[in-house]
Amino acid sequence: MKKNWLLVGGVVLLMLAAVLMVSSRNSPADSTAAHDSSSHPAAPHDHATGASAQTMPAHFEVAPSRSSLGPTLAPEKFAGITRDAYRAVREIPVTIAQLPCYCHCDKGFGHKSLYSCFEDDHAAHCAVCVNEALLALKLEKEQKLTPAQIRETIVAQFSK
Repeated sequence: MKKNWLLVGGVVLLMLAAVLMVSSRNSPADSTAAHDSSSHPAAPHDHATGASAQTMPAHFEVAPSRSSLGPTLAPEKFAGITRDAYRAVREIPVTIAQLPCYCHCDKGFGHKSLYSCFEDDHAAHCAVCVNEALLALKLEKEQKLTPAQIRETIVAQFSK
């Protein structure tokens, strides 16, 4: 009988620990300085239409200062077009930070912009992130488009 109570107590403690871990992961206090939403309001945004649910621009539509961006991973850690994409982000970080990402990592990982995908190895495993970054570099360097014009092109091409 005593063994049953110990077993039940152990199971209850494990369940309580699991609930506490899950709730602490979803806590707003868990955000880091690199993903601080206080300086970039995250208004719900319909990428397909460009409509925002609020009058404030979406977080990626606000030009950040270069110094406010967190570091990206070193391009040398990667090969091929993935390395080229990480290099592109290092070359035009402020532009990349003003672009949405169409792999929907904003919902799955809480990313704020395409730039967020390159702060870790997420982009190394995602063709959408890589292709968006390479297109952005090409549009800025070759066609001399502004970040807003690049965003319009990205939205038109990737929202389909």
